Amino acid sequence: MLGRLQLADAELSVLLTNDPNIRILNRRYRGFDRSTDVLSFEMTQTESVPHGGDRLLGDVVISLDTAARQAMSRRRPIEHEVRWLLAHGLLHLVGFDHEHAEDKRTMVLWTQRLIRSAARP
Repeated sequence: MLGRLQLADAELSVLLTNDPNIRILNRRYRGFDRSTDVLSFEMTQTESVPHGGDRLLGDVVISLDTAARQAMSRRRPIEHEVRWLLAHGLLHLVGFDHEHAEDKRTMVLWTQRLIRSAARP
């Protein structure tokens, strides 16, 4: 996925957690007292390149509880749902958003591209 975004030398952290933990993060950092499927925490510009190392994009946090429910409702394996959420979170880290309908369409298109690129050996 990073290669597809021309960020092959970049890094990010991924936390797979549960609904109670993601709810705490969602409340603390976004002000929403509920669980969610994925959160992204972008690094600030000054934090993003430590001492000439690889570019650090930030953190993606995925609730496996929510991912499992969504996978079941979408009738697909949880691995596919987690891959979708990872791509979605990664896109947020590089500046994509879905506040408006056109932005949402663009983000869905890029999410699909990232998933296809990750599926290739």
